[in-house]
Amino acid sequence: MAAERRAGRGGAGLPDTPAAWDAYVRAQPAATYLQTSAWAQHKLATGWRPQLVLAAGPEGGTIGAQVLLRRVPPLPWPFAYAPRGPLADRWSVPLLEAWSRRLRDAAASDRPLARASVLRMDPEVEEEFEIDEVHGGSVGFEGALARLGWLRAPDVQPRTTRIIDLAADEAALWHDLRKKWRQYVNKARSSDVVVRDVDAAAEPGAFATFHRVMRETSGRTGIPLRTEAVYRELWAAFQPSGESRLLFAERDGDVLAVLLLVSCGGRVVEPYGGMTAAGGETRANYLLKWEAIRTSRERGGRSYDLWGLVHPGISHFKEGFGGRPVRYVGSWDLPLSPVGGRVFRAAEWGRRTARRAVRVSRGRSIGAAAGADPVTPDA
Repeated sequence: MAAERRAGRGGAGLPDTPAAWDAYVRAQPAATYLQTSAWAQHKLATGWRPQLVLAAGPEGGTIGAQVLLRRVPPLPWPFAYAPRGPLADRWSVPLLEAWSRRLRDAAASDRPLARASVLRMDPEVEEEFEIDEVHGGSVGFEGALARLGWLRAPDVQPRTTRIIDLAADEAALWHDLRKKWRQYVNKARSSDVVVRDVDAAAEPGAFATFHRVMRETSGRTGIPLRTEAVYRELWAAFQPSGESRLLFAERDGDVLAVLLLVSCGGRVVEPYGGMTAAGGETRANYLLKWEAIRTSRERGGRSYDLWGLVHPGISHFKEGFGGRPVRYVGSWDLPLSPVGGRVFRAAEWGRRTARRAVRVSRGRSIGAAAGADPVTPDA
């Protein structure tokens, strides 16, 4: 495993061990748990194989990602995915060129990405962002990708979110909530709703409860439901480092709303959360969200990522907690196999179209959610 994860290194001084890479990820302004070794280990159980692919720019600087590979039956080519990657010391055209070359080199027959159809990435770079050109000036990030042979692809991770700056004091964060949202938080408190951190190791049934609430949420909103094991194992992957939290909003022992938080380098993300019908009536979800934000600041978090505005109702709910709206450049594919790349993208388009038609025929409306792509394996 260690040899696999170091494969694809591109120069001296690069963070090409799991420990060095994790330190590099956590030091980034856009630190993301999806690029950590813990996440890669978590994905081994579902058939993903991690490869750390790094490159150095011609004038210095590091760019790279932990890439996950897995076959997508019935296609013979592996699919490669760099979730929320790559990460870079700085964004420039030379570094993107170095990254693209490294990926193509790594796809050679005897290299770590051998026979991969495409490499998909979705870096946390905002739309309209411009990067440095080779000879001065700047160019749009998406334009630079297109010039280097990258193709726009279906999104795997949420493209839109809101990020709350936790550098503000608690009073300022409270003031950023809409007036009605503050009233709802207070209503939940007056209804005897309480929020607590749950130690799933000490409460064996915690994730059965979490899954029950998520199942009800999925039925109401159409957001994809994961297995109980997915939620539990995500928490467990980051629990040893103290980077995962499980929060329940309860009244008289009845769980009304749930949140699973994961932090990385001072950035807190809420990949999963839901509520029951009773939670909606008592506004327990408003109190839960506020307490997650407030206590994340208390614990030293620097930012709180609301992680995806995936449904009109959810978007409206999250907007009321303040923060800055963010829209990323989305997913991009670099074809690594001339035939495999074309076949994979065509098959993905066909299956997505068919799934969309089924949903429309059933009268369901569903937004894209993290890992919700119907063709790309859950990443």
